[in-house]
Amino acid sequence: MRACLVLAGGRSTRFGDSDKAVADLAGTPMIRRVVDRIAGVVDEVVINCRADQVDSIRDAVAGSGFEPTFAVDRETDEGPMAGIARGLEAVSAEYAFVVACDMPFVDPDFVEYLFERAAGHDAAVPRPDEWYQTTQAVYRTETMTRACRQALDRGADRIVAPLGDLDEIVVDGAEIERVAAADTFDNINTREEFRTANERLAGE
Repeated sequence: MRACLVLAGGRSTRFGDSDKAVADLAGTPMIRRVVDRIAGVVDEVVINCRADQVDSIRDAVAGSGFEPTFAVDRETDEGPMAGIARGLEAVSAEYAFVVACDMPFVDPDFVEYLFERAAGHDAAVPRPDEWYQTTQAVYRTETMTRACRQALDRGADRIVAPLGDLDEIVVDGAEIERVAAADTFDNINTREEFRTANERLAGE
């Protein structure tokens, strides 16, 4: 059994006043696009978000084939590491793919590959350049939850902080180029990026 944890609790300050998780991207809410992309790879979906987002996100993913579990932030605005920890607490599968809600081009074949690479380890984390892609990675649920909580307890705020406590597989740039679509890591932070993605998807 495999799970997907979608992180949707951020404030999206560069996007404006509206919640980008449910923004209409070429006729489909952005978070629904993420769920639809990974639907064939996972067995359960957990969504981490704020309490005020639950109703709109539930409506956005209705009909996706999943009845998602909502892992609502106990405290808001604590950052993505806290969101991962909170979300993984609600996951029942041994391994979970963690993805941000603003990555509508996530490659399902790459997700499948990450699950395969993570087997027997605590994580498979892409590193296409000098930066880890921690919000498009597969983690062993229990181990990553504990590592995140320990990092938070010691005051670490960088999202890579838990990785030092994990038996991780690093998927490097050359490996990524062989197995993943070039746009899998594309994310949408601004209205300009949203317009570009909207035009692209509308033209497909």
